[in-house]
Amino acid sequence: MQDLFNNIHPAPCVSPAVITDNTAAVGTVTDRQGYDSLTYVIATGTLADADATFTALVEHSDAAGSGFAAVPDTELLGTEANASFTFSDDDKTFKIGYRGTKRYVRLTVTPAGNAGNAPLAAVAVLGHPNVAPTANPPA
Repeated sequence: MQDLFNNIHPAPCVSPAVITDNTAAVGTVTDRQGYDSLTYVIATGTLADADATFTALVEHSDAAGSGFAAVPDTELLGTEANASFTFSDDDKTFKIGYRGTKRYVRLTVTPAGNAGNAPLAAVAVLGHPNVAPTANPPA
């Protein structure tokens, strides 16, 4: 019987934070080595601003520290538009997947028109490991 628990590796991306302005929440770089799939899960809290928007962007690179470029739509599962949200999306989750070939990927959530409290977080879920079961707790 296959299970999800032993076949995923959750990794921090955007630590839980309350964004109070238009500063982008740039996620940590996700290293895909040893995994064949990646999905980002974004979670919101109660979004206080009445007209704010939050745009998701996925970028990839061959190097961990440089050369990041926007991922072409053909290499995404879902769309950045569907992973983006507005002030009315309190306590919701969103997802976007990556199916490209580059080793390093990162997620950025950029607010616009935000002057209130906007709690959010994101987790990178790596899947289809080359070696299973994956470690618990995740290293």
